[in-house]
Amino acid sequence: MKFLQKYFLFLIGTALFFSCNKENKTAEAISKVQVDFEVVRFDRLFADASSNDISELKASYPYLFPKQYSDSVWEAKLTDTLQIELEDEVDKAFKSFDEETEGITSLFRHFKYYFPGFYAPKVITVISDVNYNDRVILADSLLLLGLDNYLGREHHFYAGLPNYVSKGLDKAYLTSNIASALAKKVNKYSRNRSFLSRMIYYGKELYLIDKLLPNSEDYQKIGYTREELEWSQINEEQIWRYFVEQELLYSTDSRLDRRFLDPAPFSKFGLELDSESPGRLGRYMGWQIVKAFMNKNPNITPVQLLSLPADDIFKKSNYKPKR
Repeated sequence: MKFLQKYFLFLIGTALFFSCNKENKTAEAISKVQVDFEVVRFDRLFADASSNDISELKASYPYLFPKQYSDSVWEAKLTDTLQIELEDEVDKAFKSFDEETEGITSLFRHFKYYFPGFYAPKVITVISDVNYNDRVILADSLLLLGLDNYLGREHHFYAGLPNYVSKGLDKAYLTSNIASALAKKVNKYSRNRSFLSRMIYYGKELYLIDKLLPNSEDYQKIGYTREELEWSQINEEQIWRYFVEQELLYSTDSRLDRRFLDPAPFSKFGLELDSESPGRLGRYMGWQIVKAFMNKNPNITPVQLLSLPADDIFKKSNYKPKR
């Protein structure tokens, strides 16, 4: 019996050693990936501009000046009191962008490691009038970041917003929002409309973010607070039991998106726990299924994962919720 125990411990130790060694080699390889990109603080360029500078700014950044607006609109914006206050608050929060640039550089390196054809976009910081739905815009060679959407959940600019929105308007989520935008470029939406397929679509995205941001915390990756992530972990078994007992996994009812996948103040089980729950719990559960699958299939790369059918991932994951 003692021999078997020692042998078992030896096997575990050997597996951990090779796993750690593989992770170290991957991290070393990623650190050597070269990415070249420029960060333009357009928010500051515009804040420091005069009416005489508008023509030059339009020539340099035409994509930031819709043609339907005349120069007089931009000149008026230069002296608009709300615009000036937004600029001042962003300047306080992002006096230096060095830390954020370092995080974005690491993110781009990881993405290029997994997707070698990737070319890092030019990063341009802007004031978006708190357009939180478009706080990150990734379009080909450009990445636009609305920094006025990352001033902290208690900021007075967000006073009229729902709590489930304002809690994510913090610089702690900036890099994970960019990672999500990158993941969406390579993670194609499945034609399979089952709830399970949609859960695993988001699970793939979150697993890819795991790989792109290995040093970030899980609550940041999914856009939860620490407390919301803890609630999800504690109630994972109960959530899964509900999905199974209500026969939701293979349902194609589009209302399940609003209940469990779309941004919302809470998930909608129709139970007392609703008010305590965070929204988007279907995404959280899809994440757990994908992680279970990848733990059992360590030779499958993140790129290969993206092309696998949801049903195969689920069946081969042998997913069992945490108790």
